[in-house]
Amino acid sequence: MGSFEDKTRALSGAKVCNWRAEAVTQSQEFRKEYASRPNVITAEEMPWEDSPDGRIKHLINRKMRTPELCVEAYMLFLDAGGRSGKHRHMWEELAFVVEGEGYDLHWDMMFDCKDQFIWEWDAEPKKFEWKQGDYIYVPPYTNHQSFATKGARIIVMSNPLIKDMGFDWLDQLENAPGFEHVKVPTAA
Repeated sequence: MGSFEDKTRALSGAKVCNWRAEAVTQSQEFRKEYASRPNVITAEEMPWEDSPDGRIKHLINRKMRTPELCVEAYMLFLDAGGRSGKHRHMWEELAFVVEGEGYDLHWDMMFDCKDQFIWEWDAEPKKFEWKQGDYIYVPPYTNHQSFATKGARIIVMSNPLIKDMGFDWLDQLENAPGFEHVKVPTAA
């Protein structure tokens, strides 16, 4: 077996750290704290939010400090004739219509990679009608918005693990009517 030609460069530098030891300590602290998290969140403990997408009630969210770290879910409430905000995110989204009727508009994303990433969305949206008991799938990075023809309550679920892989891409394109006061940066 020959010697490494880059040995000198590999052994160069004077910077030191203790990141690995810190990671072990953080892991032990996390496991202790994680074991104390509640397995039941009562309806009264689930927080309400006036969000850019409208009035929502969080069912499960990382910030609720529960053992669930892979799924986030909230209930979206839409009055008859109302609509959610329009947004896109890099993760898939699933929605279950608990009550009501309406439709979603989806502007699918087209992607190409030449000298740079090229992101474009369909000029005309696809319309998906839904009613109580239906399930809605939203592909990653699809511009989408929900419209209620009858008062609706929709459970929206997602798996935001992709955020931790460097794709924490959530763009608010338009706020829901009546929620324009909720300030967030808008996507270009």
